[in-house]
Amino acid sequence: MLDHAYKGHRVFQQLAKYSNFYESLSMSVFGFATLGTKAACNIDSYVYTSIKGTLESISLVLSSGRIGDAYALLRRYYDSAIINIYSNLYLKENFSIENFVVKQIHDWLHGKQCLPDFRVMSNYIRASSKLKRINDLLYLSSTYKGIRERCNDFTHYNFYSNVLFNDNQVFLKDRVAVLDRFSKDLESILILHLSYLFYLNEHYMMSSDYMDHLECGLTPPHDSQYLVAPFIQEMFDSVIKKSRMDIADEIKKSSAMKLE
Repeated sequence: MLDHAYKGHRVFQQLAKYSNFYESLSMSVFGFATLGTKAACNIDSYVYTSIKGTLESISLVLSSGRIGDAYALLRRYYDSAIINIYSNLYLKENFSIENFVVKQIHDWLHGKQCLPDFRVMSNYIRASSKLKRINDLLYLSSTYKGIRERCNDFTHYNFYSNVLFNDNQVFLKDRVAVLDRFSKDLESILILHLSYLFYLNEHYMMSSDYMDHLECGLTPPHDSQYLVAPFIQEMFDSVIKKSRMDIADEIKKSSAMKLE
């Protein structure tokens, strides 16, 4: 039974906002070469449109009251974020003039090899000296351990209540409370993804001003390569700064980009 509080829940606006963000990010990074691969375009671009699709699927599933299925898709979003950060980090740590094509990522792109499982990739990210300061902040609490456990509980029906929350005909007084929890978990995964991404690839935050001038045969304004795209600044302000000012401060401190 889906009441007005459920149907009008903020999570639906949140999902639409995040989906639009990933679409904009996909277009924004498309022209950046992915060093360590032979790809003609940025491989992350299609990862972000895939994430956009996952978020749209979550919205459709939640609108039908299938919270269990939505959590299974949330686990996919979490997986996608870790895969994206792992592949970027692995390329950065293994690409060189002597190792111009990084075999593991190249083979993954061409369907010859799977990436490691989630735990191996996650541990690789958490062990990285490049990401130590962000890791220290992200894992101050057990937030991400809890999210992974909830995703697995709903995916595998570890408890009978997980079954009930996927039935939209059963009246459950806690349904909106679970949706509140889902909304917070969704936000936390976005924060994790963007914190790592912008810490590793600060140029992903760049506005189009610099390239727009070059394409028009004009000299770009001084330091315009450090201007931040408005859609990224808005997400930085409304999500990262609002919920994790400590992480926002660390990203700003480590980057030459003109984040406000």
